[in-house]
Amino acid sequence: MFENLMATAVLPAADIGRAQKWWHDVLGRDPVYTDTESGNVFYEIGGTVVLVYETTFAGTAQNTAFNLVTDDLDRDMTALRTNGVVFHDYDLPGLKTVDGVADLGGERGAWFSDSEGNIIAIGQVSAEMMEMAKKMRAGMAG
Repeated sequence: MFENLMATAVLPAADIGRAQKWWHDVLGRDPVYTDTESGNVFYEIGGTVVLVYETTFAGTAQNTAFNLVTDDLDRDMTALRTNGVVFHDYDLPGLKTVDGVADLGGERGAWFSDSEGNIIAIGQVSAEMMEMAKKMRAGMAG
């Protein structure tokens, strides 16, 4: 049924130019494609295509909009902080961060916002979970 479909992540931007600068300066990504008619910009990160499009509703969601998985959270948080990222701190039932990091019982995670107010998570999962994710991705490609 879905043999010929492709999925993308979608993130809104109130100011597409500001969003492009943030993707370049903070994440080190340049667009893989820009639709000149619509102004939509497409990026690739971690094997996922991300569509960034302009809308007045950007940054209104109070939930995680995009998730990144890493094998070294400390390394990547340091790199992101070097590029100006400030991590959120939470003190909620079942979720408390210390210096931006939540210990999630064998996994660790952190959250930050992009230039448009979208909340992005970055997490370090167990070696077993990382291996399973790599196998799933490889299986989808083959």
